[in-house]
Amino acid sequence: METIMVYLDNMFAGLPRTPEVERMKQELLSGMEDKYLELKQEGRSENEAVGIVISEFGNIEELMAELGIQPDDMQKIVPTLTEEEAHAYIAAKRSAGFWTGLGVWLSAIGVAFMILINTLFESLGSSTEQDSLGIGSVLGMSGLFVLVAIAVGMFIYSGMKLGRFDYIEKEFQLPRTLLMTLQRSKASFALTYRVALITGVCLCILSPVFVFAGAYLNDTYAVYGTSALLATAGIGVFLFIYYGNIQGAYTKLLEYQHLNAAKREEARVERAVGAIVWPLATAFFLFTGFVYQRWDINWAIFPIVGILSGSFSNVYHLVKDKKSS
Repeated sequence: METIMVYLDNMFAGLPRTPEVERMKQELLSGMEDKYLELKQEGRSENEAVGIVISEFGNIEELMAELGIQPDDMQKIVPTLTEEEAHAYIAAKRSAGFWTGLGVWLSAIGVAFMILINTLFESLGSSTEQDSLGIGSVLGMSGLFVLVAIAVGMFIYSGMKLGRFDYIEKEFQLPRTLLMTLQRSKASFALTYRVALITGVCLCILSPVFVFAGAYLNDTYAVYGTSALLATAGIGVFLFIYYGNIQGAYTKLLEYQHLNAAKREEARVERAVGAIVWPLATAFFLFTGFVYQRWDINWAIFPIVGILSGSFSNVYHLVKDKKSS
């Protein structure tokens, strides 16, 4: 039956995805399955049964005439993704998630490095204290800019890897066998994704403990705790981005194809808002850290922005649903 289903998917791949076409496809599949089982019960071999069933199927022109589809309607054809394209897209999303997450972690490490170096040189307390502070600032800022520059390169590289899959943002369909394979892969990945998500949340929640523990000892250790906070929270964010990208790839392939134009527009709006809000949050984080030296609490901007982003998404969906009703 798998051969018959693949054949049927390929035959219908060139037809518009209308309710009439889908209903006809299901009826044909049911009839072909009954015929296949009947032939098998008669003692026919696998190849004989499949060949007879396919030969009785007819051709695509007859099917179009039966459904009343004119040649002009073929411009509505939805492209079918191949197995190679789907797996290449998942691999690209995985790679992009790794480089993007690593870039975010390096940015956090850069800030932690700058704070750590400044604190170490400040703690020297020698007669040349001004020179020590100057050297510490230069080394700290240099390390920060180097790591941020590397991170930006990683962001650009990850974006370039996904650039060739822009066509997936449009409407597409999957063959039945590929759909079932991706569903099994997503189900197998579900446990890994949940563990990574829980681990990332725990790391972000527990990271301020370093600051509190350091402050309990003395102010200097509190600054060291801030560096540890950034490094630990950065690992949590890496887990969110890396495993979230993989989960997002499965979601887009399995669910995004069924969204209508309005839902796709909503998804594009949400991505556009995220592309603006998160860089602004990062800029606010760096500004309050450098100018006001509030590395101990300004990290809270990221969970706050996450909550606000989720709230915006919910409100936006409610408004759109209200307008459409």
